[in-house]
Amino acid sequence: MTLWSEPSIASLLAAAERALAMGDVNRALGQVHDFVEDVITEPLCTASVFASKRLDAFCQRVGEHSLRHGQVTPADLWPARGARPLVVYVLTRLQKSGGHSRVVEDFIRAQPDKDHLILATGLAGKSDPAFLERVASGGGNVRFIAAPRTDLKSRLSWLQGVLLGAGAEHIYLFNHHQDSVAVAAIVPSMGLDASFYHHADHHLCLGVHLAHLRHIDPHPMGYHNCRDRLGVDNVHIPLTFEDQGARDEGRPFAAGGVITTATAARSNKIEIPYYTSYLDVIPRLLKATGGRHVHIGRLSPWALRRLRAGMRREGVPAERLIYKAWLPSIWEALKRHDVDVYLASFPYGGAITLIEAMGAGVPVVMHRHMYSPVLSCLELAYPEAFSWRDPEALVAHLKELTPARLAAEGRLARLRYEHFHRPDILEACLGGEAILPGEVPAPVATGFCEDDEWGCWALNRISIRHVVARRAYRSARALRAWLS
Repeated sequence: MTLWSEPSIASLLAAAERALAMGDVNRALGQVHDFVEDVITEPLCTASVFASKRLDAFCQRVGEHSLRHGQVTPADLWPARGARPLVVYVLTRLQKSGGHSRVVEDFIRAQPDKDHLILATGLAGKSDPAFLERVASGGGNVRFIAAPRTDLKSRLSWLQGVLLGAGAEHIYLFNHHQDSVAVAAIVPSMGLDASFYHHADHHLCLGVHLAHLRHIDPHPMGYHNCRDRLGVDNVHIPLTFEDQGARDEGRPFAAGGVITTATAARSNKIEIPYYTSYLDVIPRLLKATGGRHVHIGRLSPWALRRLRAGMRREGVPAERLIYKAWLPSIWEALKRHDVDVYLASFPYGGAITLIEAMGAGVPVVMHRHMYSPVLSCLELAYPEAFSWRDPEALVAHLKELTPARLAAEGRLARLRYEHFHRPDILEACLGGEAILPGEVPAPVATGFCEDDEWGCWALNRISIRHVVARRAYRSARALRAWLS
């Protein structure tokens, strides 16, 4: 990957069109991929730039060119599967901690009477073998096939051939933001019944404006953003999670007079430049509450050092932080550790972990992002959930919580899960039932953008230190993708 230097989208497309006219499909797809890669690694673009009609249209032109001039041969790679309906999932990469991987697993579980073929382009690296074993262990109706480790042109030809030869009942596109191969693969002339699942929802993502695909948004924030801001004709299919039972009502909240808080998020949601840092807030709230905090999700060694150093400065004993790099079930962990309050991650909220917390009957506290409703996830929580922007307000709220209020909010959390996120809701949606626009939780109006705070933050992003850091980060991502 090279750092992008074109002055405009028009010049980018002109260069890509020249490459395509010369038959250089690799360069054409690579230029789009690299541009999106640079945009999604620029913090100023996060939750500000979501889609590009022109880039999507160009990817489709590459797809049509591949069909006409490439070596696209229809191929059935699962000829012995029998006569059951087939569902195909096109994605970039399956990974153990990826939310979209969990959704694919849910789609498979909700349709046990069908066969399921997962196709990965591999543009973001290899898929996780442990996760694949879990997905494929259900009874022989799941198969995973990765694209050949060749150039982009060959991957596109391969993918189009497999899609044409599969005879699928339906195809779901689960591409990563920058996956130009996946977005070029399904063009109208192929006559395929397909949907675009908008999981890469808080950055620029290719595929948002593919009008011949049904556009699925998995949460209210994305649904309203795509419909009202981007003008996309979309549908809402809620995120769901297998019910693992609520917290035991016989176990009191705030046992011993102190509360246990928890957050589940990896470094990609927490170690992000922002006006206030999770790594600094947690030591402050631990000092104020006298309780414990459970963190689930891998953090960098640097982040852990900063977190623990902050606890030492605040005089908080090290054992009051329980750190788990990964656990198979957030839901069960919250119950096992008697968590009283789930703190939504910031600056990037996590939808599925929030649903697990509410399903477990745990009260939630939300963060109002500095400028983005999408990153705040407020519409996912029950309306009575407390939300904060000033860390002092968070600390004050936690100090005021009583066992009675926690118990009441725990019931509200569980009711929210039961109303919107039960697995049978997904089964109904995949069976043809629709969530009507009036049934989607309405946007939460809170006067989001703090322009002065955003301006201060933005100025810090254009310092030489951060420019160098972004260059190093992009180079590291490119090296990781190349090595894998």
